[in-house]
Amino acid sequence: MNDEMHAVGEGPRHEVTLDEGAAGATVPAGRVVESEFASVAVRLDEQGNSVRLRVEDLRSGRVRFLDALELETVVWLEDGHLTQLLDPSHERWRG
Repeated sequence: MNDEMHAVGEGPRHEVTLDEGAAGATVPAGRVVESEFASVAVRLDEQGNSVRLRVEDLRSGRVRFLDALELETVVWLEDGHLTQLLDPSHERWRG
């Protein structure tokens, strides 16, 4: 595995391929990044006008596409802004 993609101390990552599970669930081809709090599949999407990162929440099936500007913005976020984004009660768990 490429050391740049898997730094020491990161959560488990593994390759996945299109797979029909026993319950009929489909995991998209790409790479799964997971921890005790989340499990997402990531891959490059080349179908649009430019390459984007496709991120799928494997619990809900929700998909988000991030372009280069959006990814760069995440890199430049101050810790306080990122902490607010990581708070599941802020958006994810609203009733």
